Amino acid sequence: MTANIDGACKGNPGPAGIGVVIYDETGAIVYETGKPIGEATNNIAEYEALIHALEKAVELKCEVLYVNTDSELLARQINGFYKVKDENLRNLFLKAKGLMHNFNDIRVRHIDRENNKYADNLADQALWPQNAEKDSK
Repeated sequence: MTANIDGACKGNPGPAGIGVVIYDETGAIVYETGKPIGEATNNIAEYEALIHALEKAVELKCEVLYVNTDSELLARQINGFYKVKDENLRNLFLKAKGLMHNFNDIRVRHIDRENNKYADNLADQALWPQNAEKDSK
């Protein structure tokens, strides 16, 4: 399976939301959500999106997961290229790393924002109060 994730916020910190889209091996969407997460920084929102995707993939009994993110910081931290200096991010980082042990194979890669539009749109829509939390599939 493949998951595209994104986090967004109005202000930094400010009201934040996440977008997660999970595709099966054929490219069909098996899960998508855009949901508000309260006040957060953009980096916290990115980590919350990753954690949500990992938790959902575990629920879906996924064994192999490829995660695409337009957050270079998140991808480099998860892959061990950057240290996690921020205490708030460290706790989220550790939670994500713990969840990653549920998969036989998992990869997190940085992609261009242009290639992450659907997850980005879901995260952006979650910033507006009139857009209630939306899960599908």
